Amino acid sequence: MKLRKIFFILLLFLSFLSPVFAAVLPQESDQQISDFSLSGYGDKGKKSWDISGKSADIFTEVVKLKDVDGNLYDKEENINLTAKKGDFNKNDGKVHLEEDVVITTSSGAKLTTDSMDWDRKNQLVSTEDKVNIDKDNITIVGIGAHGEPGLNKVALNKDVRVDINPAASKGKDDDLALKDKVTITCDGKLIVDYDKNIATFYDNVKVERPDLTIYSDKMDLYFVRESAGSDADPAAKKTDKSMASSIDKIVASGNVKIVRGENISYSEVAEYKAADKKIILSGRPKLVFYSTGEFKDASFGD
Repeated sequence: MKLRKIFFILLLFLSFLSPVFAAVLPQESDQQISDFSLSGYGDKGKKSWDISGKSADIFTEVVKLKDVDGNLYDKEENINLTAKKGDFNKNDGKVHLEEDVVITTSSGAKLTTDSMDWDRKNQLVSTEDKVNIDKDNITIVGIGAHGEPGLNKVALNKDVRVDINPAASKGKDDDLALKDKVTITCDGKLIVDYDKNIATFYDNVKVERPDLTIYSDKMDLYFVRESAGSDADPAAKKTDKSMASSIDKIVASGNVKIVRGENISYSEVAEYKAADKKIILSGRPKLVFYSTGEFKDASFGD
């Protein structure tokens, strides 16, 4: 009688655990193939995207890929995405990439991160991981990002650092390049629009140049586009998508503090023009000077 009770208890225990084991144990794929590839076509039968993998495990809703290689074919530029692993959702066409994720564009931009979600239908990429973006002589690092796959419009979520070295793209020596270098950091979001040549920084913004440091709550950075085309070839200018390599002006707002050597200024708004290296202060400006030789480089607003 006791043996029957023990046997019955064991059956109940195993029946309780069986669904748990089923959830934990990996499911076998419906089909395994090598050299998987899939393509999509747009108007007039022109290929608009493709995705391939060295091998694929095909499940009911998801295709798990290894050595992922995806492409978006656009009128203005092509975009390539690669990763060691990826999940392709057969229902909505979305792709999740992991390990050594790299996005490169035909205009020379490059993004690297640990994971990435690629929404082909809405032309969006996003990640919560650390991101590194290189374009021309500009490097952007931050935590979390979302934007267009072509990286012409992208937003980074927090802990942002931007390094700009205009002289590096002009073949100047290291000493001259260091003098022109600009480093910008912020705790909050950074929104970059490469088409409009503007970047907006939020929360505890700090701009560092060899000759001055600017602190503010928010900052708009305007770039100067240096097109590869010439006046004799306007078509080349129009199609060139390269990022500007130098700064036009900086507009800082909210609790602005500017340090130039021993001289410090405070205001609500400050506009720095790179061409003449002058600063226009507005909104209750206050200046503390320790060297009158710098006074000529500052202008007062209201």
